Order: sequence, then C-alpha cells, then structure tokens
Amino acid sequence: MSIESEIFKKAVVDFAKLEAYGFEKQADGYTLQKIFKNGDFRADVSVDKQGNVSGKVYEIATDEEFLPLRVENMGGFAGEVRFAYQQILEDIKDKCFICLPFITAQSNRLATLIKNKYGDNPQFLFKKQPGFGVFKNPDNNKWYGMIMNTKAEKLDKNISGETEIIHVKLTEEKVQILLKQQGFYPSFKKNWICIALDDTLKDDEVMTFIDESHAFTIKPTKIRRKK
Repeated sequence: MSIESEIFKKAVVDFAKLEAYGFEKQADGYTLQKIFKNGDFRADVSVDKQGNVSGKVYEIATDEEFLPLRVENMGGFAGEVRFAYQQILEDIKDKCFICLPFITAQSNRLATLIKNKYGDNPQFLFKKQPGFGVFKNPDNNKWYGMIMNTKAEKLDKNISGETEIIHVKLTEEKVQILLKQQGFYPSFKKNWICIALDDTLKDDEVMTFIDESHAFTIKPTKIRRKK
C-alpha cells in the first residue's frame, strides 16, 4: 500500500476545503505544491475527481523524484524525508478530509445504520488490531458484531489490497447454509460467521444478519402466569 493510500484509507475529501488550503483546481482534480525540509524538497500532491490522493516528492536541486521515499522502514535521512512528507499528508487530511471509522463504503454505511437503529458506535479495543471495530449492547456489554479489516486475497485470490468483513452470531443451522453462498466466510468462533463488506450483499441484507446477532444479546422477558 502506498503512503497516500495508507494515510487516506479512512477519509473522504471535502472538496470545498481544498482551495482554501492552497490546492489549485485543474481539469481533472486539484493539485498542491509544498516546499519542505528547509527548502530542499517539494511535494506535489494531487486529489482527483473521485477523491483519490497521489503524490511525488522531488529534490529541489536536481528536480528529480526522490525515490528512496517509497522504501519502507528506510532509516537515516531518507526516513526523515518520508516522515516529513507524511506530516504534510496528515495535515491535508486533518484540514480537508472527513475521517471515517472504516475503510470500505459499505462498512461506513452499516456503521451509520447501526448507530441510527441501536445507538451504538464501534469500539476499537485492540492495540494490535486498530481497524477492528466492535459493536456491543451497552446493557450487558455483549458483542453482536465486529467489523474487521483483512487482505482481500484471503476472500478472493483474484483481487488484492485491503477490505473488510463483519463478524456476526447466527444459529448453527443458518451458518452452515450461508457458508455455501457467495459473500460468507467461516469464523473463528462457533455459531458466528463473517460477511464480506464489498457490496456482494446489499446493506439491508447485511442488516438482517446484524439484527439477528443483536437479538442474541437481549435477555428474554419472562412471562408471568396468572394465578
């Protein structure tokens, strides 16, 4: 994943703020030039009409692209340049983008649907897995869903990159039936299943399974017999 993709993967651009920040409007999007590192480097950052961010860094003295920037875990001077460039991108994200809880559009739509229906926001509980968002019933802290980021090739060998799935609880019988259908994958917990959040299923279809999972967190009401 590129530096730009990593930083902006959970953000959507607010086009109205780009020009105020310093971007210039072009036929195919917006561009920005930023001098940094004591005037020795220039960052050329572009935002296309779909909101995708790309960029290059040039050495001012030679006007050549600084390719060591793209080498991960590079230390020394190259690492300093990379860090400085990342800070420029982070500032652009902070000033011109709206941060979202998840990567895929469907994950973020579902998070809004869950919030509207149950009042629950995702809780990010795991330091080693910061992209895992847990949905819990606040009455008893029982989980009914967890959106997790994963490598897309784990779901489909023909695609690459990063995607997300939601982990929900269903009956054992329903899990076995759904695993034979597209968009459903085994879970690491019994009676739970993972659903791809790549628009294989419609939002309302996924919400029916979230509702079923949420129902497991509700304690049945005892019916009092009349004397």
